[in-house]
Amino acid sequence: MLTADLAQSWQRGDRTGPRLIDAGDADNLGDAAALIKLFQGFDGRARMDLDEALAEHVGLGTDYRMQRGLIKLLLDRCTFETVAAKDPVEIRRALFRKAREHYPLVSQSPAATELVNEVARDIECPPADLLAALYADLPERQRLLGFDPIAPRELLDLYNVAQAQALLYRCVEMRLWVEPQAPAGYRELFGAIKAYRLLHTIKGNAVAGYEVRVDGPLSLFQRSQKYGVQMAVFLPALLLCTGWRMRAEIAPKPPAPRAFFELDSRQRRLRSHYRTATPYAEPDRDALAERWARFDSPWALEQNNEVVDIGASAFIPDYVLAHPDGRRVYLELLGFWTPQYLYERLHEFTHAGYKDFILAASDELRGSRDPLPRIPPHVVTYKHKLDPADVVAAIDKNYSDE
Repeated sequence: MLTADLAQSWQRGDRTGPRLIDAGDADNLGDAAALIKLFQGFDGRARMDLDEALAEHVGLGTDYRMQRGLIKLLLDRCTFETVAAKDPVEIRRALFRKAREHYPLVSQSPAATELVNEVARDIECPPADLLAALYADLPERQRLLGFDPIAPRELLDLYNVAQAQALLYRCVEMRLWVEPQAPAGYRELFGAIKAYRLLHTIKGNAVAGYEVRVDGPLSLFQRSQKYGVQMAVFLPALLLCTGWRMRAEIAPKPPAPRAFFELDSRQRRLRSHYRTATPYAEPDRDALAERWARFDSPWALEQNNEVVDIGASAFIPDYVLAHPDGRRVYLELLGFWTPQYLYERLHEFTHAGYKDFILAASDELRGSRDPLPRIPPHVVTYKHKLDPADVVAAIDKNYSDE
């Protein structure tokens, strides 16, 4: 993705949007192809050599920010590693320790050369390799050992999406209106919201469609930067879904007034680079399933693939807990959350008279310093790993209180 200094947007009145380039323009395609070729030509070479070539390539042209943006996206596809005969830290430690014994020491003097040769013998490394490895771990001296190639048109499409993503770093709130569609469409969109751990509330039903409110990073006091990245990486997933309209409130850059970024699933200028709307791996869910398989309990853990309507609201449980006596309890693993958000969610369940649920909230994803004086019923909090025993204890307690 792009850093804030490379992001470009426009604002007219209370509307805003990313500054997009024509991904089919011959000149833009030529610029992208030249940059890709340049990266491919520096395989195995030091990063400082690549940086020097890139600076020369960009020059002082009027499209400086676009060029730097494309370069940032290509750098994200690179793997730089330290290449050295010996650990540079070990070499520096041995060399500087020996140099203190001969202080003061003049660089390039016969005494300095002899000191290098002595250290090279001690650590069994040729002198030339020792000098080459001395600062090989510095970022500018690391070598390009991998570059994931991309077609010029794909790079330009990626740039346009990255510009839109950068707007969401300053998002206050996003609203999605989801039109009535097949259950598979709902599951794909809501599954993406869940997979990227966004704070959300859902109103409506499967027949009439849904309105989804997603809190933006500027609504959090803690972890707003990390959450902003999550909202940004959600956008390409949203682009793969169907039947939606989005309106995101974007915090203005003073003195401009607040503005709204609008988008819908029928647009064609932003093209997602994701293959699926949800990540292939969801570590938290996979880890819980593994722990539950080793847990001795009559409650069976089953994947949930439905949107559960609760009156005027709805929620998306991750699992259904099924008991041999016929009881079924839904379990939702919350993404980012705040105490206020948690209480609002619980109010929705209470208002609907719905009780067969457990919300699991991770301390690592808490986005506010507001106190949580007590753990509410139907809620389990955990630090690193959700313990199946805590979930079952919460179920038993809630049933015993009825």
